[in-house]
Amino acid sequence: MITKADKNATRRKRHARVRAKLSGTEARPRLNVFRSNKHIYAQLIDDVNGVTLASASTLDQEVNVESNNLEAAKKIGELIAKRAVEKGYKSVVFDRGGYLYHGRIQTLADAARENGLEF
Repeated sequence: MITKADKNATRRKRHARVRAKLSGTEARPRLNVFRSNKHIYAQLIDDVNGVTLASASTLDQEVNVESNNLEAAKKIGELIAKRAVEKGYKSVVFDRGGYLYHGRIQTLADAARENGLEF
């Protein structure tokens, strides 16, 4: 039986492997996604300067969702894209955080693409 701790350890290992190959710059920041049991978070990160340029999560007041589902992921994707475009970022590097690219992660990415981000 695979426990939750084993799944998260595998995810962190996968994320470290992906992060070794990609990095965000000021011109093309990294769009990082984190998914918990209750919430989903997205950040635009400039790894060169070590700063977060924009963020969105289901904890934001603008997002009115009851649970962490596909609808919430879509709203977060739209919100992070809107905030990125407002700050002048159109092209980003997508960092799926070690999660498999399906479900909420894919929905968030598709919503961000539809609202002006390129990756």
